[in-house]
Amino acid sequence: MQIENQSTIIYIAKSNHESVFDAFIDEMGLSARFFKSLVKDKSIQLNGQNIKRKSKVYIGDIIKISMKDETPVYSPQNIPLNILYEDMDLLLINKPPFMLVHPTKNHTEGTLSNGIAYYFKDKKIHKKVRLINRLDMNTSGIVIVAKNPFGHIKLANQMEKNYVVKKYIAVVDGVINEDDGVIDLPIGKDETDSVKNKVIPSGKNCMTKYGVIKRYKSHTLLELELLTGRTHQIRVHLSHIGHPIVGDSLYNKNNTNIISRQALHANYISFLDPRNSQRINIKAEYPKDIEKLLKNINEE
Repeated sequence: MQIENQSTIIYIAKSNHESVFDAFIDEMGLSARFFKSLVKDKSIQLNGQNIKRKSKVYIGDIIKISMKDETPVYSPQNIPLNILYEDMDLLLINKPPFMLVHPTKNHTEGTLSNGIAYYFKDKKIHKKVRLINRLDMNTSGIVIVAKNPFGHIKLANQMEKNYVVKKYIAVVDGVINEDDGVIDLPIGKDETDSVKNKVIPSGKNCMTKYGVIKRYKSHTLLELELLTGRTHQIRVHLSHIGHPIVGDSLYNKNNTNIISRQALHANYISFLDPRNSQRINIKAEYPKDIEKLLKNINEE
């Protein structure tokens, strides 16, 4: 049997199916769109033969997926990457603060995606850069990158089903007395500022779980878990309850500039391995500026 790599998936059917398509969707957890693209490219086989859509699948049959090479979207740049985890389908990177995750109209170079494109080129991974999650420029922490369409689809499905656990740490103004809780408040656009969001009754449902890690004289170190995923959700929720993130120039009116960006860091993620469904838990150490901030407020 051919050895798997980032371009090849070898799957042994665990159940009988009326068609390869049914096995692809129901058992492998992949998408109809991906299936159609593979059939079009003649990149999917059943027991060594190019499949027909109606080909039946029996327990023990071998489904082989071969993902074609792709043209890079981003310009490769030799930017150092802090890689936390890598397998055949995924790459997890600890993004530093002050770095965009992908190019924009005004910032076409020097982004995380440019660095990943270079890494892909260097490692002969002939695939597009697919970001599974994104972080604000000034938020540091874990970014998940798919190395192929298979990894992208599998992680996207896990996120939809809430199999992925994402946690952050933040330093906020004020002392929070409750040890833990859930902020369940809807978030929508701020009509007075196109960049900002805010809590409004007509907004989308948003839930942020929090727990106190440590209390200081006038600050609190929190662990936060996103139960939904909206733009600026953590920043908006914490500001609304009167405990904005230290250094947040957008949502903290009393920003004291004791750190040069919002003290928010994506430090933990848990997900299922796309190929064997084993749970993977990854942590990212605190960045130096947040460590320095914690030391300073501890000495207040």
